[in-house]
Amino acid sequence: MTGGVLVDAAWTVGQVADELGVTVRTLHHYDEIGLLHPSGRTPAGYRLYTAQDLERLQNIVVYRRLGFPLEEIGELLDARGADLESHLRRQRAAVMSRLDELGELVTAIDRALEKEMSGLKLTKQEQQELFGDGYSEEYAAEAEERWGDSDAWKQSQRRTSQYSKADWVEIKAEMDSIGAELVEAKRSGAPATSERAMDAAERHRRHINDRFYEITPEFHRNLGDMYVADPRFTTTYEDQEPGLAQYVRDAIHANADRAGAQG
Repeated sequence: MTGGVLVDAAWTVGQVADELGVTVRTLHHYDEIGLLHPSGRTPAGYRLYTAQDLERLQNIVVYRRLGFPLEEIGELLDARGADLESHLRRQRAAVMSRLDELGELVTAIDRALEKEMSGLKLTKQEQQELFGDGYSEEYAAEAEERWGDSDAWKQSQRRTSQYSKADWVEIKAEMDSIGAELVEAKRSGAPATSERAMDAAERHRRHINDRFYEITPEFHRNLGDMYVADPRFTTTYEDQEPGLAQYVRDAIHANADRAGAQG
């Protein structure tokens, strides 16, 4: 035993209680229910514990910390052929199982917290008035499933959970202004690699960065690719102007290249 407290061949109840962090009352209870009988007694009748008793108690303490009921602990310790190695392996398996359960519990709590803290502070009617078909609960659920574990998603949820209706009206106005700027650039014949188109793409990136989550030009490049890869995003742009999705994607790439050259 550690600490230099238990140095003889047998130890008293008080010594065992101090060394293993259990109460004397607990040891008396274990004796009464047959879970841990001390192997010896003093001439005066006091309990004495041997090294083998202490080994059994150590296993009891571990199993109790893992939440096993006393009756089940007794069955585990009295199993035929049980030895220290088998107990350690069983305890390790039990700990790993609890870790998995606790990990799942933490995930569930995190999701509940995110759900409680997130979401537009708008009614469904207000969402429809502001965003029309641009906002869909189905799309929002899919986005959470795809990116819910990402830092960008969590940052966006923290920010948007604080927005009022007035904030969302302002954000929508910014989105419409940027969209109109991109449409006008394309209609003017300015190539996606032009300063006008790249400046509009940069404004698009800054809007996301300032309102939702931090997004680098390289990260923005990936987002641009999604505008042409996902038909739903493509349709959103194509409804504004034929060919706009590809134009926006190319302008975003050009802007990212410009940022890379400047950096």
